[in-house]
Amino acid sequence: MERFSADVNTLSNKMTLGESQEIIERMNFVKQRLIELYKKNIVKINHSVLELVCARHLIHYGYTVDVEKQLTDILVCDLHATKGDGVAIVEIETGFIPPEHALDPLSYYSARIASKIARYSKFANQFVLATPPVSILPIPKIFGRPPRDRRDAEIQQVKLLCDKYYRNPPVSLNEILTGRLHIIYIINIDDGKVIEMDIESYFEAIGNMISISNTIVGNP
Repeated sequence: MERFSADVNTLSNKMTLGESQEIIERMNFVKQRLIELYKKNIVKINHSVLELVCARHLIHYGYTVDVEKQLTDILVCDLHATKGDGVAIVEIETGFIPPEHALDPLSYYSARIASKIARYSKFANQFVLATPPVSILPIPKIFGRPPRDRRDAEIQQVKLLCDKYYRNPPVSLNEILTGRLHIIYIINIDDGKVIEMDIESYFEAIGNMISISNTIVGNP
């Protein structure tokens, strides 16, 4: 407990040095939430520091941020941020693959990302996937286009992919049709900063690596 508190305090103090009292207070709320969640064995330090950096980025832009917020009986989002009537939800992905998916990591990871976009984005005006620069997000390109530009065949392919791993409850066709990914956050923990990328720029930056993942769920 002492080590966890020391780590989040060190990072939070580093990121709020010279900031206004309002920003410090909003960061303190997030920090204390993480400490309380750690006491309940709900969060771990490696994920918490990523949440803290993302929270600082959102707070800088005027958001009030909560972490590990319950959305439904089965959905808990990493960060839930509000500003006026607007809601932003951030889900952090580190690239972790459970041992049971050692033989199908790309398929599993693509399905996990697709299911998160489909399920979480309806609760926010802005849905964000965040990742450290050591991880690459195999995002199905269908989610980089508006719903009107999504073909039935590729929606069905994403549905089949999600059904392979998520059946209780399954991801619906309508969730896949309407799910939107708006921004990618690249999290630099060392500097306590976030780089924002739009989806098209992220696809261009990753290039062929993204193309590999999209052979699983169909090309754009």
